[in-house]
This record gives sequence, structure tokens and C-alpha cells, in this order.
Amino acid sequence: MPAFTSLATFQTVLDGLPTIDAVAEQGASARNSQLTKPPGALGRLETLAIWYAGWRGMARPRLTRPQVLIFAGNHGITAQSVSAFPAEVTEQMVLNFQAGGAAVNQLSAAFGAQLDVYPLSLDRPTADFTKGPAMTETDCVAALQLGWDAVDAEADLLVTGEMGIGNTTSAAALALALLGGEAADWVGRGTGVDAAGVVNKCRVVEAGLAMNPVARGNGLQALRCLGGRELAAMAGAIARARQARIPVVLDGFICCAAAACLQQARGDVLDHTVAGHLSAEGGHGKLLERMEKAPLLSLGMRLGEGSGGAVAIAVVQAAVACLSGMATFAEAGVSDG
Repeated sequence: MPAFTSLATFQTVLDGLPTIDAVAEQGASARNSQLTKPPGALGRLETLAIWYAGWRGMARPRLTRPQVLIFAGNHGITAQSVSAFPAEVTEQMVLNFQAGGAAVNQLSAAFGAQLDVYPLSLDRPTADFTKGPAMTETDCVAALQLGWDAVDAEADLLVTGEMGIGNTTSAAALALALLGGEAADWVGRGTGVDAAGVVNKCRVVEAGLAMNPVARGNGLQALRCLGGRELAAMAGAIARARQARIPVVLDGFICCAAAACLQQARGDVLDHTVAGHLSAEGGHGKLLERMEKAPLLSLGMRLGEGSGGAVAIAVVQAAVACLSGMATFAEAGVSDG
């Protein structure tokens, strides 16, 4: 049986998602305070490990089964010349992921992550949102459900990534719909468009908002009207991870725009997530500030694919290894002063 059958029932699911295990969180904090190091000496690794422990429900957790999910979708707005690459590249890159040839394949393998790739109706792009909603409710719900079902219940950390020519424009439209400002605040160069291309993307984003006023300030309607199947799938996966108490590392601008739709629908729904990195894509830094997410890394990456989030797996692994593997002062026979 599907977990939800409409956007309204998906909202009900969001409203019922669990909160952090306070007992485990407190236990991890107490253990951290007794480890053989000066208080706070590991900086953000300490708070990251305690956060992870709270969501996993154990004061001394292990991190052994990270999962990286890539969702791919095609966008009707590519007809508006918003990308430097043709829509056919989406499918070509999916084949590259499946063959193990992309950056995210190497990064996932480097950090022991299971990588799963899901193309979503690539032969059926979403509608051009300058002419109406990108998706019907049925299509949007189906993509949310696919993302929900793609999460491995045995995973202990999730990274969600995407591939979809045109989706930086979609993400910019979502940010404008949910957070306001001007189109230029959110539009960047994406796959490498020139200055005239950025102006064109701004025009497309503004036209999309004008055509879909129901998207303003409404996360789920914004996702339907301005998003894409791969963005909806990421949102579904992030929600499912919360239900299963699996911490999530958010990737770049596009992933965070999808996550922002969930945050608008329930303010604390992203408490089980951290921002993996600060992308070089235009509006990502502003989006993270509005989402109140401080990135773990800033490496100038703007590839998508979940690549920045995959690199951040190593940071979370390091944090958990220290919390759970280090000796306490008592265990080591060291005086704590």
C-alpha cells in the first residue's frame, strides 16, 4: 500500500513524523563530555555526532551503511533554452551512473556507500511551467512515493542527489516561490550558461511564478507546479528517512530547494538533516541561510549528482567514529583534571 495518495495525505504523513530521541541524544552528550580530549576540542564534530546519535536512537552509534540516492528527471522548461546542454544529456548521464563512470560513483565507493539510481519517466518531461503546472498532483505524488520507497530501511545515513537538465531553473523558481525576493537572487549559471542565459533564466522563473500563483508560500504546491520528478523524489526520500530515523546529508542547491518545500510544509521537518556542502551555484548560500543550515564543507563544487553530499559522508563518519570509538577518561585511566 502507498504511504500516501495525495498531497493532503502526504502533509498528514509529514505532520506525524517522529522527533529526535532525547534520551539517546543526552546519553551521547554525556559520553562526549567524558572522552579523552579537552571539552569542545573536536569542534563541530562533537555536535554532529550527538545529533547523529539522537536520530539513530543510540548513545554510542555506528555508521556502516550509508546510502546515496540519485533521481533523474527531465523538464519541459528546457524548451525555453535555460541550459547549456540538451535534455538528452539526462539519460546519457544516467547510463554513466549505472556504468560506474561518474564522480558520484567514485565518491560513494570511497566512503563505502551503496549507490542507487532512479530515472523517472525520462521520455515524459514535466510540462513547461511558464505555461501551467509542471506536474499534475498524480505525477507529483507518484514521484514522492518513488523517493519514499527508494530508501533502504537498513541504511544509517542518506544522501540524496539528482540529475536533470533544466533543474537549476526549477530550483530557483522554488526558492523564489517560498522565500521571495527577486529571480536574480536565486538564478545562477547552472551547467554554464552565459550572462544572457542567466537573464533568460530569470525571465523563465518570473513567468513560472506568474503562471502558478498557488505556488507562493506553499511548499507542496510549489513542488508540484515548479519542481520536477527528481526534486519530488528527493523530498519523498528525505521524509521517509525521517520516519525511519535515518539522518540525511543534503547536497547542493537543487536538493536543498526540494528540501525547502518540506520545510515550508512543516517547520522542523529537516531537523534530521545537515547541509553537506556549500555549492558554488548562485543562490545556494542564501538558501542555506534561510533554511538555517550551516554547511559541513565548502569546496567550490557545483556538480550535483549528490557529489558534495557524498564527500560529507566522511565528515559524519569521522564524527561518529570519535564519539563511539574514543576511550573515556575512566576507560583510559587518564586523569580528567
